[in-house]
Amino acid sequence: MPVIRLFYDDLENLSGVSIKKIKERLPLLCADVERIEEDYMDVEFPPNRPDLFSVEGVSRALKQFLEIEPGLRSYNVERSGIEMVIEPSVLDVRPYIVCGVVKNLHFDSRGIESLMLLQEHLHRGLGRNRKNVSVGVHDLAKVKPPFRYLAVDPSFSFVPLDYEEEMTMAEILEKHPKGIGYRYILEGKAKYPLILDSEGNVLSFPPIINAELTRVTESTTEIFIDVTGLSEHVSIALNIIAYALGERGGQIQSVTLRSPTDRRVEKRETPYFEPKRMEVSVEEVHSLLGIDLSAEECKKCCERMGFGADVKPEGMIEVKIPAYRYDILHPWDIIEDIAIGYGYDRIKPEIPGAMVIGEVHPVEEKKIALREIMTGLGYFEVMTFTLTSERKQFELMRRTRREEEKVAVASPISLEHTMLRCSILPNLLEILSINKHRDLPQRIFEVGQVILKFKEKYMLAAVSTHAHANFAEVKSVVDAVLKEMGMAEVEVVDSEDDAFLEGRRADIMLGNKNIGVFGEIHPEVILNFGLDHPVVGFEVDIVNHH
Repeated sequence: MPVIRLFYDDLENLSGVSIKKIKERLPLLCADVERIEEDYMDVEFPPNRPDLFSVEGVSRALKQFLEIEPGLRSYNVERSGIEMVIEPSVLDVRPYIVCGVVKNLHFDSRGIESLMLLQEHLHRGLGRNRKNVSVGVHDLAKVKPPFRYLAVDPSFSFVPLDYEEEMTMAEILEKHPKGIGYRYILEGKAKYPLILDSEGNVLSFPPIINAELTRVTESTTEIFIDVTGLSEHVSIALNIIAYALGERGGQIQSVTLRSPTDRRVEKRETPYFEPKRMEVSVEEVHSLLGIDLSAEECKKCCERMGFGADVKPEGMIEVKIPAYRYDILHPWDIIEDIAIGYGYDRIKPEIPGAMVIGEVHPVEEKKIALREIMTGLGYFEVMTFTLTSERKQFELMRRTRREEEKVAVASPISLEHTMLRCSILPNLLEILSINKHRDLPQRIFEVGQVILKFKEKYMLAAVSTHAHANFAEVKSVVDAVLKEMGMAEVEVVDSEDDAFLEGRRADIMLGNKNIGVFGEIHPEVILNFGLDHPVVGFEVDIVNHH
């Protein structure tokens, strides 16, 4: 989840609230304070609230929650008179675009840093690593509208951000750090998207890089924002950024989007701040929360969470949802916010009416026993993520992709989290890679979940690295674990697992079932994870064994 750095002076100036009170009340907004330092604190917010991914968004939420400025935050959006012409050539490449203008800004270093970090947080979360949504912010004074959004040949050249010389778009994808990092998004495209001004100057090569010409500095007073992508989420990202700059005192203006051939966007004005409306039943609030709130109290709670609210007949509340909230999909989402607005600290805990006697689950008993065995053998326990990638699970491990067993993530947030792991060993090798500057030997293990064919299994995996790590070492550890767990009936046979070195690997068989593998990790796998010393390891299913 995103961790946002909030500088005390900036947050106090924007919100008008003392930092002491902020520290007391901010956790009640479902924020997790990670770190408190002398002049800033790091706060983690849930990924479904990208409107809180900046100091400006946090300031707005605090003023609403503390009833300094409760209710729906609204801005008077004037027309800028600027047009963005969307040409047919780009519709098959990156079809969605929205734009906006913010004037009368007075940036300092804090404001620019906050804007850049908000942009990157939106790229990673809402934008799915820039694939679905990418944001460009530009110094409007350095370009001349109207603007054009089109697709051009990769040989088109301009000066990209942080460079002094022109590069073709093809060269940017091959040589520029941003191009290398995000070129996969444009893979297979014959032409690339581009935003130009009326004099042919480049503003942006979305979703890769802006032009150096439009760099935002502390002297910038008016900003042009473009948001391109593959879905309507571009509007949410634009609204979040525009509202954030509005908190800085900026005057928000709309841009006319015009397309001669696509009536879907012809003469549309963005940003569009009209709130969505939804009705909530007071009776349902009581049913779900167990708190007897009146309609007026529910209205007040909504306003503390930044909603507009009106009490309607027959116990209904009409809620106006601000244009920067994309997480409100159902009345229950509003009811959850009513609970937050009421205050979790005010909800009194109750002892359950039924008394029951609990006991440790058999699987947990085995996991506890395995932890004791492994720590007794000199291994340290680690806990790694269940979400991973095909690259780590298969390519780096020299293993064949098992598509029939793989459980893919429908909407991955990044290339690093595209599937649920079917093996723990790659995660352990990654831990060794992160800690390779530490003293050797390093011996770590994990008892955790893997997902195979949509079924959950618990596995024990361990690795050891040092200059003399060998097959005899790992076999002795496996023998000790199996003996301690009362599994003397297993058989060890030759393995064909390509993650291990041929002739120094073995499968663990229980009857006709393969329940694990151990051996010396293949040198190519060791190099793939950036390691320098021999590694031995094993992974075995003994938690699920009966």
